[in-house]
Amino acid sequence: MSSVALYPLKFKAILKSNIWGGKRLQSVLQKPIGQMETCGESWEISGVKKNISEVANGALKGEKLTDLIDKYKGGLVGDHVFKSFGTDFPLLIKFIDANQDLSIQVHPDDVLAKKRHNSFGKTEMWYVIDAEENATLISGFNKRTNKDEYLERFNSGELMSLLNREQANNDDVFFLPAGRVHTIGKGLLIAEIQQTSDITYRIYDFDRVDKDGNSRQLHIDEALGAIDFNYYDDYKTKYDQTNAQVELASCNYFICNRILAEETIAKDYSAVDSFVILMALEGSGEIKTAEGSYAYTKGDTYLLPANINEISLIPASPSKILEVYLPS
Repeated sequence: MSSVALYPLKFKAILKSNIWGGKRLQSVLQKPIGQMETCGESWEISGVKKNISEVANGALKGEKLTDLIDKYKGGLVGDHVFKSFGTDFPLLIKFIDANQDLSIQVHPDDVLAKKRHNSFGKTEMWYVIDAEENATLISGFNKRTNKDEYLERFNSGELMSLLNREQANNDDVFFLPAGRVHTIGKGLLIAEIQQTSDITYRIYDFDRVDKDGNSRQLHIDEALGAIDFNYYDDYKTKYDQTNAQVELASCNYFICNRILAEETIAKDYSAVDSFVILMALEGSGEIKTAEGSYAYTKGDTYLLPANINEISLIPASPSKILEVYLPS
């Protein structure tokens, strides 16, 4: 790989034919699902083994994300990020289309994931792009519980009575720390930001079978050691939806802001020692750097290298953009 100046990178979508998926990744977000009967996930930026993102634009087209990190190091991901993660990309960025309820599941935290799988844990957040009428999701429990009560309800077929079900509307945000039992409900199109991990403990799958009549594997025992049985007052993130730039989540693993752009917005990332991810949820326009302009439209995801300190977002139509980076 010859030395090429870094620029805003787009990657080929890694599309997943999930049993619960639909067609909205194509109809709403222009993902090339082709002849897939169902498509539940578009992995926009991934460093997961066997699912490494490949550049789709510019002089570095065809290059793998991990190879680029190895070559450009802190110039691509930020010095702090490279020191902490090496060539492992720390986030997995997805769009998810739930045409049916996903399985009820939980993810391990860093300690448990390291012990069991030599992996990162999985803290994540959801941004609801589009919700059908009366769509819901599950996040956490509706009261404080414990392992004994949980198992009693589970074994008696009454687990749902313990779970907290939330109405989900457009622009709702849900932060899900590792250990929180959850599922995305039917009728939701979601942007998901998460730690780089593909470890899921499936608790219940509504007795579904695949096209060959096989039930999906459940992870009942593994899940017990990962579940947070506490109750929390508010599972939905409160934020000012009218604010042009507002923070949605801030944790050890990522910071996520939402930008509403109706006119040009200048962004200065010189104090951010990290790559920046921009996900276009609405609108179209261009990302302008000192070296050039890069068009975006609804459904596009860009990785801005850490060595690009200043950009301008120039909307051609009112735009809604998620901005994601790692804390210093």
